Amino acid sequence: MKHLMTLLLAMTLIACQPQNNTKPTTDAVTVADAQAFLERVEKTYLEEGEYAARIAWIQANFITDDSIWLGAKSIEKMGALSVKFANEAKRFDALDLSDDMRRRLNIIKGGLTIAAPDDAEKNAELAQIMAKLEAMYGAGKYCVEGDCKNLGQLSRVIAESRDHAALLEAWQGWRTVSPDMRPKYQRMVELANEGARELGFADTGAMWRAGYDMPASEFPQELDRLWTQVKPLYDSLQCHVRTKLTEHFGAEVMGDDGMIPAHLLGNMWAQDWTAVYDLVKPADAGSTIDVTALLAEHDYDAKKMVKTAEGFFTSLGLDPLPETFWQRSLFTKPQDRDVVCHASAWNIDNVDDIRIKMCIKEDYEDFVTIHHELGHNFYQRAYNDKSILYRTGANDGFHEAIGDTVALSITPQYLKDIGLIDEIPASSNDLGMLMKKALEKIAFVPFGLLVDQWRWQVFSGDISPADYNAGWWALRNQYQGVKAPMARSEDHFDPGAKYHIPGNTPYTRYFLAHILQFQFHRELCKAAEFEGDLHRCSIYNNQAAGDKLNKVLAMGAERPWQDAMEVIANSREMDASAVVDYFAPLKVWLDEQNQGRDCGW
Repeated sequence: MKHLMTLLLAMTLIACQPQNNTKPTTDAVTVADAQAFLERVEKTYLEEGEYAARIAWIQANFITDDSIWLGAKSIEKMGALSVKFANEAKRFDALDLSDDMRRRLNIIKGGLTIAAPDDAEKNAELAQIMAKLEAMYGAGKYCVEGDCKNLGQLSRVIAESRDHAALLEAWQGWRTVSPDMRPKYQRMVELANEGARELGFADTGAMWRAGYDMPASEFPQELDRLWTQVKPLYDSLQCHVRTKLTEHFGAEVMGDDGMIPAHLLGNMWAQDWTAVYDLVKPADAGSTIDVTALLAEHDYDAKKMVKTAEGFFTSLGLDPLPETFWQRSLFTKPQDRDVVCHASAWNIDNVDDIRIKMCIKEDYEDFVTIHHELGHNFYQRAYNDKSILYRTGANDGFHEAIGDTVALSITPQYLKDIGLIDEIPASSNDLGMLMKKALEKIAFVPFGLLVDQWRWQVFSGDISPADYNAGWWALRNQYQGVKAPMARSEDHFDPGAKYHIPGNTPYTRYFLAHILQFQFHRELCKAAEFEGDLHRCSIYNNQAAGDKLNKVLAMGAERPWQDAMEVIANSREMDASAVVDYFAPLKVWLDEQNQGRDCGW
């Protein structure tokens, strides 16, 4: 799951107004005042946003004390501006305004990821903490007697090793980078909550939940509804994977509580299980297409991988990326400095200076990731004629879903169309493909849900600072049926070992994206008049699907997300039934395998 850098850390929409203690008045303001205020805000955000984005780019690509200092000052400045504008926007709450003006004002009030207190010293302190947390993560290493390994190296151990001791060391090794984050994170929560309360919200989590064009109190119920649709499929997958991993590692390693130790699943955070495919795959699935080997065979380097992904979008009728994209993006990890390798898409000037930042490996995972990141970039450019306040996704899940929707079209047909394979394998291989895709997509769904469940409870105080780690693992146990492989205490801060926690990136967007991408895929395949199993559909080179996709991209956030859903999905509701449709053959097979097994935890 990839971090989207945006103008103000994140721009979200707010449908219902926070309750303020002081009732706003219109004694001194008019509609003309509101219009002048909006024009001033938009001009300021266009100018200051580019400056802030360039500093953030430097900080992410050149991690030094100086770039961290510059990043902190930039965050401080933008945070103060955002809070200032959010407080000013409240002056117009009681005016009778057009829907467009009201929407833009609501975005100004609700468009903060972290709201700094309206106090210069606290604002500066918060900015310094945020910059330091991100830098601590980016420069994190696990060292033993001078031999240091970074996240990429440790992740390769988790993905490739089958030695229990090596897996355990890599897993706990990366988590040595996060305990020092804990006091800083606790203080950040205190300051962020103070800022959120000044804007009329109960806490920062309440501010986040208000950004979805629906009553904030109903949003968690919507998430539960979507999770309930997917949970039976996840439960079946978890039971099968646990059984197969027990056969390999032994019952002593696995335990008897129905859960899976987190270090055995092939991913540093147990959010993607594709690396254990060889241990859990159907015996009669046949061989799946080894895209990594094919990329090497066809001499793909990082830039060629990006060019190929660009070709997917241009095949749908979208214009090619600007030349500056190729000049200014970071495609490979520099050898001479630390960078934040976490893949991200950037919109520097909110017009057409779009970039990606990746440490690309020539493998299948990054081939898919590139399609995802370019989805952000093409989305960013599609809405660049809107008000700066509308230059974002219909909701944050949309932005993450678009690239993933395209990646679902990386099917055998697509691989044949771009020349990586000569013949499309028979459908008898589909079970293996679906298993591999489920290990990537379905395994992620509960993780995508629980990260913000933890943060919302931290922000509200339901999880106290004394229980940060215990609260984290309680949710991992509850939703994923995944457990820590060794005793963890409050001396640890395992949430900080996941980028989005120190990076302060809301995570519910990724959960939503994993639902929406299948819903979007199903509807785009209908537009393409595809007939057959949903998992075999590719919209590559289909103009009808491209027209539908481009229409929703161009909307940005100008209308509520329900309007955008209607354009792309012919429905005003999010619906996880497309996930069930996509994986239907696998679900039947999993349930057959699980007969007689002791499932559940």
